[in-house]
Amino acid sequence: MITYYEYLKNILEKILVSHNTLLRLEDKPGDLEIIKKEILKMIGFFQVLINKIGTEKFESNEFLDLKSKLEHYLNNYSFDKEIQTMSALYSEDENRLKNIRLKILESLEDSKLRDKIEHILEKV
Repeated sequence: MITYYEYLKNILEKILVSHNTLLRLEDKPGDLEIIKKEILKMIGFFQVLINKIGTEKFESNEFLDLKSKLEHYLNNYSFDKEIQTMSALYSEDENRLKNIRLKILESLEDSKLRDKIEHILEKV
């Protein structure tokens, strides 16, 4: 049986996989679909973590701090409109693909999410 910590660790690892997928993209035509899929996965995982962290079962300070960062990210960063516009007009433009991909990665760095996730994974 999987423990609660293992469950959360598994979700955190999946977020890093999506992050690394975005990091490795080469901004080729067709990458916009991958970008869209990976950002949706991350946002879904963020929401799952927000819902799970802070329950009666689980009140680790590390995870509560992560929850705060996740909520901040979801409230302050959204790429839906940009991706939707790009899908219709610029999905093959390498420079625009690179720009949106780097903006997403930068947003994860600005909010210190990636660092926090890596820190938690090292401790758990």
